[in-house]
Parts: sequence; structure tokens; C-alpha cells
Amino acid sequence: MFKRIFDIVSSVLVLLIIWPLMILIAILVLCSGKGRIFFVQKRVGRHGLEFNLYKFRTMQINSEALGQLTIGGKDPRVTRIGYWLRKFKLDELPQLFNVIGGSMSVVGPRPEVIRYTSLYSNEQKQVLNVRPGLTDYASLVYIAEDELLGKASDPFKTYINEVMPAKLALNLKYIKEQSFFTDLKIIFRTIGKLFS
Repeated sequence: MFKRIFDIVSSVLVLLIIWPLMILIAILVLCSGKGRIFFVQKRVGRHGLEFNLYKFRTMQINSEALGQLTIGGKDPRVTRIGYWLRKFKLDELPQLFNVIGGSMSVVGPRPEVIRYTSLYSNEQKQVLNVRPGLTDYASLVYIAEDELLGKASDPFKTYINEVMPAKLALNLKYIKEQSFFTDLKIIFRTIGKLFS
């Protein structure tokens, strides 16, 4: 209950502070080419239920049909402004509305698409017992995931065989250690990573 109150209060406060930035980003996205301001994607949340995850659009329209993984600067589908939004994780800001709505938390395992959650082992499925979040241990370790996959000869296989299992192991570590102070530690480390 306390975590939920913290999620709502912190998200509302952040939105009150950054709304001018979000309007500026929305204008830049609108000017970056055809397509909507927001990208909406089905992700798997708590108890395996799907929900709509919101992001600022960073790719050309219909790009998802060519694959759900992005490979950083090498991916021609990413717009010029989209590259910078991804680099500083600004495309994730609309997920504060997901947090307020209850489908996400500030801290928790990052939600995946059903294509990948369907590959989880029984142990890995434990990450679906908690509300997904904006950031977690895996987000800190793989903050430059796009660039990592961009160096791989087969990004999809690298993600499935190496990155995803490592991220899920970190997710399970978070579930075992979760507490208010663990969440604060992850939040401050995330802020530090973004500014560094």
C-alpha cells in the first residue's frame, strides 16, 4: 500500500515539474515525421495481464512490423530526435501515466512483450508476480542495451540467449530484495546514470 502511494505521489510531482519539457518533446516528435506523438505497445504486466505501455514515438510509422528489437544508432527506423530521446530515456516519460493508472510502478521489472514472456521458464515467470516498473537493477546494467545489440551479429539471438536471461536474473534479485530503501537506491542510481 505504501509503495502504491509513493508511486502516485512521486509520479504526479514529477509530471508537475516536467510538463513544459514533455510539451517540448511532443512538438519535436510531431515535427520529426509522419506519425502520432505517442507510441502505444501491448506489454505483459502483473499476473501476466497485458496493458498499454506509453512512450514518445521515436521511430518511423509501422516500424514495429520489421521487428521489436532496436539496435541503437545502426537502426534506420529511429528518427533523429528519437535517437536522443532514447539515449537519455526521455521517450519513457509518458509511462508516468502508466504508474498513476496502476499498470506500472516506479521501480520494478521492466515489462516485456508477450513474444518474450512466452519464453520464460517457471522460475523466470516469478517476475510477473509484481507490478512492472520504470526502472530496476536490469535497467541500470543494460542502460545502453540498444548499442550492445547493435554490435551483435544476430541481435535477436543475443537478446534471447544472453541479455534476456541476465535481465531476468536481476529481476529475480530485485524481487528477493525489494523494500522502500531498495527502491530509493535504484531510483537515485538511475538518476545518476542518466546524468553521467
